[in-house]
Amino acid sequence: MSNTLFVSDLHLDASRPRITRLFLDVLDTLGRDADAVYILGDLFEIWPGDDDDSPVGHAITDGLGACVASGTPVHLMHGNRDFLIGAQFAARTGCRLLDDPARIDLYGSPVLLMHGDTLCTDDLEYQAFRAEVRDPRWQEAFLRESLQARRDTARELRTKSRASTREKPESIRDVNLNTVVRLMTDHGVQQLIHGHSHRPGIHEFEIAGKPARRMVLGDWYRQGSLLECTPQGCRLRDIKPA
Repeated sequence: MSNTLFVSDLHLDASRPRITRLFLDVLDTLGRDADAVYILGDLFEIWPGDDDDSPVGHAITDGLGACVASGTPVHLMHGNRDFLIGAQFAARTGCRLLDDPARIDLYGSPVLLMHGDTLCTDDLEYQAFRAEVRDPRWQEAFLRESLQARRDTARELRTKSRASTREKPESIRDVNLNTVVRLMTDHGVQQLIHGHSHRPGIHEFEIAGKPARRMVLGDWYRQGSLLECTPQGCRLRDIKPA
């Protein structure tokens, strides 16, 4: 049966080895039988650069490479934790790096793919931070630092981000629906798939009087979460760790 898999917000890290093993198992089983796998950002909790030499990094690059070698295309989009994944990572794994947003054809229907953080337009503080760290000049300066210094900085930024997030109301942290409609209209789609918010669900609404869907991917903190799409439709699935 034809199917395509979408995941995001795995936040893979040495502190959660069961989730790393679970994702590798998914790649080795469901991934090899899929038409394609799309990872829509935050594959890693932190990614300090393509010279990362962590055991988790090596395990995941090997697993992705094996999936691609089996004949399944794997597409990877940057998230807000792993935006420094670059050409070397893509070359090692065989993954194709996607722009954000990216418009694809999914079994005859146009679909817009996003990580989802740019939809949170009410969070002005985050959007300003995002613009800073996505600036090529900031990234070039950051990547000139030692690997350990980059790891330390990334962990410090992560700690500050968690503290800041706790202080913000949910209405600011979630996506702005007007932004969702505007972007879907601009790209000529009635379907959107994204992550980032960690609020999995399939939302039905209308754009210009026509049915539309926003499919939100779940995180992988305690279990796996994926969206499986076939020519007949899409469904969210939870994958329990062994």
